[in-house]
Amino acid sequence: MKLIGYYSSPYVRRVGITLKLYDLSFEHYPLSTSTDREAIKRYNPTGRLPALVLDSGEVLVDSSIIIDHLDELVGPENALTPPAGAPRRQVQSFVGFALAAMDKYIAAYYETTKRPEAHVFQPWLTQLENQVDAALTVLNHRLDGQLLCDDRLTQAEVTAVAAIEAMRFDMPHLAPPGRYPKLDKLVVAVSAVDALASTKPVP
Repeated sequence: MKLIGYYSSPYVRRVGITLKLYDLSFEHYPLSTSTDREAIKRYNPTGRLPALVLDSGEVLVDSSIIIDHLDELVGPENALTPPAGAPRRQVQSFVGFALAAMDKYIAAYYETTKRPEAHVFQPWLTQLENQVDAALTVLNHRLDGQLLCDDRLTQAEVTAVAAIEAMRFDMPHLAPPGRYPKLDKLVVAVSAVDALASTKPVP
């Protein structure tokens, strides 16, 4: 398989982490939407990342769709998202809030980096940043213990840490150490796992 995209994208990174945790063989092609648009379109005509090229040549796009396929590959016993019932709903609930924080942070990042400064719409930017804070506050409040879900690593922790570390890479004021103390401990505990340490975004 081939994973297309830089790990500085939390969407690409959550897929990369999942592939590594599942011990699935893949090649990483770190292409950027800023500088490699034509190359990316060979895999995904819309230019969105991540894209995962399967061994069959099929291409999957959207991180959640890709991860759903990876869960199927490794089977319910090994998947980071439980297959059914309350455990599945719990993981999906946390993932939903983590993805909400991720989506709004990315929108805020584009608002401040893709528009001329004079055209940044501050009320919209403020709303986006407030939505990031609301999602992270929920995660911080609901974290009871070292991990979000029981005592094993799940897609909830993978997605939450990918979101927080991406913010601290691009827009550190959105998730400064100390604002969400329980999440700080989660990041420290989980980011030491090789699959996360080896995909950490670097300048």
